[in-house]
Amino acid sequence: MDRRRFLSVSILSAAGMVVAAGPPASAAPGAATGHRFGFAPGGAGFLLDGKPFQIRSGEMHPARIPVEYWQHRIRMAKAMGMNTVALYVMWNYIEETPGVFDFRTDRRDIEAFVRLCQTEGMWVLLRPGPYVCGEWDLGGLPPYLLKNPDIKLRVKAADDPHYMAAVTRYIGALAPRIKPLMADNGGPVLMVQIENEYGSYGTDAAYLEEIRQLWIAAGVTGPFYTEDGLSQVESGHTYVSGGAIALSGGDAPSVAQARKDFPAVPAMAGEVYPGWLTHWGDSTFQGVGTDISGTLKAFMDKGLSFNIYVIHGGTSFGFSAGANANDLSGDYQPDITSYDYAAPVNEQGAPTAQYLAYRSLIAGYLTTPLPPVPAAVPTITRSGGAELLPSAYASVWDNLPAPLPADLTVTPQPMETYGQNSGFILYGRPLPGYAGGSLDIRWVHDYATVCLGGSYAGGLYRQNLPAAMAAALHLSTANQPLTLPAAGAVGTDPRLDILVEGMGRTNYGQALVDRKGILESVSLADAGPLTGELTGWQTTLLPMDDQYIAGLTPKVTDPQRPGLFFRSIVELTEVGDTYLDLSEWTKGVVWVNGRNLGRYWQLGPQQRLYCPAPWLRQGRNEILIFDLHQTRPQPISLCATLTATPVPTTGWKLVHADSQETAAENGAAVNAFDGNPATYWHTAWSTGDAPLPHELQIDLGARYTLDGLTYLPRQDGSPNGRIGSYEVYVSDTATAWGSPVATGAFTDTAAPKTVALPPTTGRYLRLRALSEAGGRGPWTSAAEIGVTGVPAL
Repeated sequence: MDRRRFLSVSILSAAGMVVAAGPPASAAPGAATGHRFGFAPGGAGFLLDGKPFQIRSGEMHPARIPVEYWQHRIRMAKAMGMNTVALYVMWNYIEETPGVFDFRTDRRDIEAFVRLCQTEGMWVLLRPGPYVCGEWDLGGLPPYLLKNPDIKLRVKAADDPHYMAAVTRYIGALAPRIKPLMADNGGPVLMVQIENEYGSYGTDAAYLEEIRQLWIAAGVTGPFYTEDGLSQVESGHTYVSGGAIALSGGDAPSVAQARKDFPAVPAMAGEVYPGWLTHWGDSTFQGVGTDISGTLKAFMDKGLSFNIYVIHGGTSFGFSAGANANDLSGDYQPDITSYDYAAPVNEQGAPTAQYLAYRSLIAGYLTTPLPPVPAAVPTITRSGGAELLPSAYASVWDNLPAPLPADLTVTPQPMETYGQNSGFILYGRPLPGYAGGSLDIRWVHDYATVCLGGSYAGGLYRQNLPAAMAAALHLSTANQPLTLPAAGAVGTDPRLDILVEGMGRTNYGQALVDRKGILESVSLADAGPLTGELTGWQTTLLPMDDQYIAGLTPKVTDPQRPGLFFRSIVELTEVGDTYLDLSEWTKGVVWVNGRNLGRYWQLGPQQRLYCPAPWLRQGRNEILIFDLHQTRPQPISLCATLTATPVPTTGWKLVHADSQETAAENGAAVNAFDGNPATYWHTAWSTGDAPLPHELQIDLGARYTLDGLTYLPRQDGSPNGRIGSYEVYVSDTATAWGSPVATGAFTDTAAPKTVALPPTTGRYLRLRALSEAGGRGPWTSAAEIGVTGVPAL
């Protein structure tokens, strides 16, 4: 997708051919015979079986959606008024090793997805790259290409035969699978895109033509189209002979301008953004609140074809999320795991308010009713109780594979040199005669933790981080040297270990060659006889792939050394979609029943990882967490949503407090929801202790569907009154509470606490404190109580 939010376009009066809002009934993509899809004379629009046809497309990516939910997501697009699904093919997901293609396992079966679209009466726009961008690692190009030190990407054969040879192999494997799926062969594929947004990278028309010819030679003769911003098409002429033009960020005026500039072929809005992508470190999730109603209305008024990028984003599971960087590979911005994108269909597959608005708008133009919106997938929630407090299970240091041969590791090399695509890589060597100093690495890609003599000595990150976070973890940022401990702390013959996490490879712009690990050298400064470049490394590959995780030995020799796997076994009586809340963890990766959910990072804004119901099972479930920093586990919770929306406290009223201290201090119960963490509710103590349990009853001012409760213990340094065991009730009346919707126990710390609630509707909240966390007395205190949820419909 195009990284520019806004494109400079000329605002013109409406022009172009107005086409029918939907396909003729006889043109169903499930028909047994072929269809004729092509362009109207003079490029006035698209034709299906000789009749004007409006493409109403919603994009989704099979690789980001559990296979069991493919049909559900396709039906969600159809119920919003779409007649087409656009999809990327992620080359590096189906050819991880040169010449070894996998078109069948897990989310790789592109043919099955396309056939499913056909079964559901949907047409398809195929976007196979070879480069796709898509906030996907390396924009979909295989990392094995980077093993060649002189590789040039996205160039014709004369400029780099190695690259184009790999592209030829890829299209040669994919095209025979796509040919029978083309519309003229009875399938649902209307057009095949050639490359993607090439105008944002280069201007060599010969490169695009070589790719087009590869498809033709393999039997797929079109129709073809290209995708670019209007200004890139105008300046670079990045289109192919006879191919339609799709515009990134396109709207009705830009389509009209493209028709004026390139009148021989039709133009469409190829990427209409209903939201936006989010990076680690962004202040919040991006794109929330975007409204494309006006843009869609103009398309429908004029019968223009369009593709919503994305109608459903899904999840960049495992290590597949990409990154952005400037042309010098600086200003590195890795993408979060969630690809929710603030899309009309959210990450979990539920319709948003925007979905319902767009559906209503589009339905008003159609002559047949839309199908009903598919039922939402059920969710499960659970607060961080004992079984969701993992314990140390294995240490990476007790699970190191054999190192690479010494003659291959004299100097540090990136993981691609050794054929590793993702994960971690470890560089180690002894430092005889160590006398302190600083560690200078050229360059860390992307995040490294450093151990000296088996003890954590700090870390390095290639980009800047908030000062408080960097200081707390002793992290050197922006590739600055890391000050190491003195010899007195680690001895004069310690071992230096540098564990590097490769995060997302750059997926957009000129800095695509983004290798992972240590790129050039490691040196010590002010280190006595060790000053200078270090050689003679012992390098160990740690892809943390399925085989590695399945073979972990449950052994922790040194529980104080970071690099631990934590495990909890959760018994479920029913399964449903859920989000694992990792807000009390630092940085790492999570697996559930062997499935890699992706990365988490306290940097945020994402704190919860999506786990689809098909990856869970009734009975025993294993949650495995690898954290780069923590040596003590923290609770996790199972939540219903990606983010928690705080319910405003402005309309809250206290219904009842069983006890409050107002004589010797201001411990009034209303302090628990006054928005000031410096004030707190405290139960009576000056005239005699009130016995446990204690409780608050609060009128929220309106009915809400609640999904979480937050608790902030008093922040004045005293631990007295911290809530231990608790019960939470939600009701429409303050006289009949029913059964608790959540029970559990808070840890005895001053940190904020979160309780996941099963979605429960009511106006009144009741929190009962059954015990004091540290057993210090029969007291209860709370700096702030909050709930999350949405107004009840």
